[in-house]
Amino acid sequence: MRNGDYRFELPIELRFRDLDALAHVNHATFLTYFEEARTAYWMQLTQTRELKALNFIIARIECDYRASLEFPQTIRVGVRCSRLGGKSFDLEYRILRQDGVLAAVGRTVCVGYDYATGQTRPLSDHARRLLEEFEGRDLSSSEPSTTNPRERT
Repeated sequence: MRNGDYRFELPIELRFRDLDALAHVNHATFLTYFEEARTAYWMQLTQTRELKALNFIIARIECDYRASLEFPQTIRVGVRCSRLGGKSFDLEYRILRQDGVLAAVGRTVCVGYDYATGQTRPLSDHARRLLEEFEGRDLSSSEPSTTNPRERT
């Protein structure tokens, strides 16, 4: 993947607590890195620091591990939106080690959600516009770059 494919990257310094008994970053921690980067991406996109701006839930998450992560180092987690549906959108992730080696790629299916009613909801025109403007392209007709056998909403 070319570096220019991700317009957003979050540097994350690995923590000692991220390690497992074999002294490398535990596989489940990669999902936490996705979460940290996803939150920072959305906060930048919406220009807010309020958690209520995270008006979606995660319906699906995938992670393909490519290389181990060892402490200490600072990784870079790239996030990009690859698809917009009626109620959902896909975010893709890339984790690069400090030496530039690809450590993992992943994807989440995010679904618009109204916490007051406890129901899913369509994506707002405002959210669609923010995502497409930030990514610099029409996302409504995009196909994700990772394979998913499940039907999309």
